[in-house]
Amino acid sequence: MCGLVAILQRAGTPDARVLDAMADALAHRGPDGAGRHLHEGVGLAHRRLAIIDPEGGAQPMHAEGVTLVFNGAIVNHVELRETLVALGHAFTSRCDTEVLLRAYLQWGEAALERLVGMFAFVLHDARRRGCLVARDHFGIKPLYWRREAGRILFASEIKALLAVPGAPRSIDPQALDDYLALQVVLGERTLFDGVHKLEPAHLQWIDLRTLEARTRRYWRRRFDETAPADPEALRALVDESVSRQLRSDAPLGLYLSGGLDSSLVAAAAARAHAGPLHAFTGAFREGPEFDETVHARAVASHVGARLETVWPTEDDWIEQLPRLARTMDEPAAGPGVFPQFMVSRLARGSVKVCLGGQGGDELFGGYARHLVGALESALDDALAGRSDPLRPTLAQLEPGLATLGPYRPLLRSAWRHGLEGPAWQRYFRLIDRSGTDTDWLAAEHRDAGRRDRVAARVEALFDAPQGAGPVQRMLEFDLNATLPALLQVEDRVSVAGGVESRVPLLDPALAEAAARLPDAALLAGGRLKAVLRDVAAPWLPASVVGRTDKMGFPVPMQQWSRGRGRDFVADVLGSRACRERGLFDVAALARLIDGEQPFGRALWGALQLELWHLTMIDPPTGGHALAA
Repeated sequence: MCGLVAILQRAGTPDARVLDAMADALAHRGPDGAGRHLHEGVGLAHRRLAIIDPEGGAQPMHAEGVTLVFNGAIVNHVELRETLVALGHAFTSRCDTEVLLRAYLQWGEAALERLVGMFAFVLHDARRRGCLVARDHFGIKPLYWRREAGRILFASEIKALLAVPGAPRSIDPQALDDYLALQVVLGERTLFDGVHKLEPAHLQWIDLRTLEARTRRYWRRRFDETAPADPEALRALVDESVSRQLRSDAPLGLYLSGGLDSSLVAAAAARAHAGPLHAFTGAFREGPEFDETVHARAVASHVGARLETVWPTEDDWIEQLPRLARTMDEPAAGPGVFPQFMVSRLARGSVKVCLGGQGGDELFGGYARHLVGALESALDDALAGRSDPLRPTLAQLEPGLATLGPYRPLLRSAWRHGLEGPAWQRYFRLIDRSGTDTDWLAAEHRDAGRRDRVAARVEALFDAPQGAGPVQRMLEFDLNATLPALLQVEDRVSVAGGVESRVPLLDPALAEAAARLPDAALLAGGRLKAVLRDVAAPWLPASVVGRTDKMGFPVPMQQWSRGRGRDFVADVLGSRACRERGLFDVAALARLIDGEQPFGRALWGALQLELWHLTMIDPPTGGHALAA
């Protein structure tokens, strides 16, 4: 975890005061060091959290006319260093930053194809009068940019771009439509007009003489779906990835929810780590539906980890939510941001690095909507008389369909228009919140034209993979559309808690192996994450491997918004600024405060959007006190 900023311009040396103001906005990302680099046409600055080689990894780092600022962790730096030494490179440090720098000196842009880990970086090559900007395969580490007259600005967080004097703060209407329908923003846009994110697995080469940018995708998964499920081979890939992610010169621990993914990572880490690991979890005392610590304790006991638990309260929620709105830069994709932050803060009392299970659902089919989508496709195949051994049939899915019982409202909503239409359209019905969770919007934001334009963007993204079956298309959509929003949460809450979060399941080799699995294997027997369950079976208790009650860190928002939290919610959604914004149906908002359904997302969506306006869009005198 670090923070970087950059100013690239056609002429002159960037203003050091502007560069420093941007970097100061990211001071929370790097308490262990700071540095800057000023050159004709380029300004780079860095804030460091020291994890690998604390004494030798200061940035910006220079070698042979190249300067680098980098955020992340190259987890295969040991193997790359050995290769580079054999090719004649001499190293002055043990850090992964120098490995990345010398990998570029050796292979240029092709170095990206050799990197494993999480990264975002800006590299100035004075020899070629250009800059290479890149982001990791999955978008684990963030990178944003804004183009202005005569210059381009880059930063690890949007708030650093807003620290530039005179920076505009306005909403991108297309991004708002995406968020209202999906609670995420698709593609390179953000909710801030003119602020873009470099997409995962993409690089840019920027010519400093013209500021022209050449952008390309350097990695994508291939879907041939010909590989039979081989749990032993996949287990070896998980083992290898987790072992590399354990490399750290700082104390290291585990995020452990008790779900399959974090439990699998914990089991693999315990096998590779010398000595017991420290694990962290969280739950709420408002009822068993908000508490899965029994599973977390079972896994911790099984793998020999010491488990520590935080129990966030309603008062914590009231106190932290405005601060988190500013921490996130954009509205968070779900209420889990709050307990994740509380667990991160707990972890920082003992460790500086934590491994978690993010990514398993998107790679191996872990959401109920994946099973619903497979059921729809199987029914469509059956009615059309089609048969494909690579795709699950109704008979193959039937044993697991009972797990969809709690999702009847989702099924009713998705199927109210029938089961006709192409696969992308059926999936859009499963993820579209505009018909159920946005009744609090003003009428102009609920018109069908806006929803249709979002649907067209979903179609283009859903149908992009070549050779993928219906289940793999759903997973690839989630990997590219919804996972980046969850990783944004992962990054920001870990940063706010002072911890570097690592996600070993998001490994390129493991992701490529998952892409070769047939749809029928992914959901064999109607089991979500069927293959990953088979991978985990030898390492974990049967009670965890066989869990079907996916919880996903639910928050008792409905209870709190009718208790002490009601005044907080009413103050935010009933304020004069909110009433005059023109975005909300004020009467519907008032009804929502007392009428939210259990585990509903409508109140969360409205509250997040308004807190974002108050902390990030409105003038400082209007609402920044909320985030103080």
